[in-house]
Amino acid sequence: MTSNTATGIRRRTVLSIAGASALGGLAGCLSGVSDSDDPAEEPDPDEGANEPLTDYEYTEPRPIIDLEEQNYESTLRTVPARHELVSAEAMGGPLELPEVWAWQADDHAPSVPGPMYRMQEGETFELTYDNAEHDRPHTVHVHAVGKSWADDGAPVTNREQVDAGERRTYELHGDQPGTHVYHCHYQTHNHLDMGMYGILRVDPEGYEAPDREYFLTMRDWDTRIHEQEAGGDAEYDPVDRSSNAYTINGRSAPTTFHPELGDPLIVSEGETMHLHIANNGYESHPFHTHGHRFTVIEKDGSPIPEEAQYREDVLNVAPAERYTLEIEATADPGIYPAHCHKVHHVTNEGAYPGGMATAIVYEEAMETEEFAEIMDDAGFDN
Repeated sequence: MTSNTATGIRRRTVLSIAGASALGGLAGCLSGVSDSDDPAEEPDPDEGANEPLTDYEYTEPRPIIDLEEQNYESTLRTVPARHELVSAEAMGGPLELPEVWAWQADDHAPSVPGPMYRMQEGETFELTYDNAEHDRPHTVHVHAVGKSWADDGAPVTNREQVDAGERRTYELHGDQPGTHVYHCHYQTHNHLDMGMYGILRVDPEGYEAPDREYFLTMRDWDTRIHEQEAGGDAEYDPVDRSSNAYTINGRSAPTTFHPELGDPLIVSEGETMHLHIANNGYESHPFHTHGHRFTVIEKDGSPIPEEAQYREDVLNVAPAERYTLEIEATADPGIYPAHCHKVHHVTNEGAYPGGMATAIVYEEAMETEEFAEIMDDAGFDN
């Protein structure tokens, strides 16, 4: 059994101009060797070691789909893809998963996590799952919202699945407002790990949006399954699963700070932010905010009575749990980390900081040298 190192995270080797010059100089030094000693004739044991296992297209950041604009209809597919945890331009990058099974909605690009759907309470959503792009059976299971038994997406009990080449329409009722998760429920122990998860938001009737609103999906990964599915030499057993990569919305720090690829929590002084957090992974994650105490106003879609609310700065989020936090931007304007407080979850291949970390970023601090340095680390040209 292959040990649980980061074998499933593929590192692409980039040859810099300086490196190319060094190789050119080395070639000149070797020009006097005889044909029998020519190292070019010797096999290179490392040749191809950094070649990608697949040539799939890369995922893109998840789209946010307003279902009212689409007459409460959408078509979802599963597409094999490559997925960058840390982009090539970011510090410590690139780190990537050589194969994920990404959700693709309508004419949007494939993404991990899948598209974030948003609908109004009381409406009905018709989600068609078209399994034309993949060679495995799949389903779509959505937490909390109303549906028939046949549309539950759980073949272990209703014996319903969508085989390769088939399609099925699920009818989902927005009878439970709040933030909910969805995922494939066929061979869940593998398909969820391969990236088949996302968020559905049902806005309650009369919902008044705050000044800022963000949705974060926390997830831990055992990257051996991605290497194995891509044809690599890793061996994965779900009984032996052990996380070695950690993401927020599918990205690891410093890419999480990137304003286009990641999800920095940008606010202006005096604003109110709603932060919706979901855990689509296997481990629990104590989420901590620096410089700000928050109030939990929803759990699993249910509003928390005001008399039961209190301010805190660490919240443990168990697998499949969802919380909505209300945060007042009343701190000294700056840049404040927000991260999992299992500190090894804030690493990339053992390097700290990385993994499950982002930041509350005040617009008033975006002209500082510190912000510019963070953007450089994230690979964002600002």
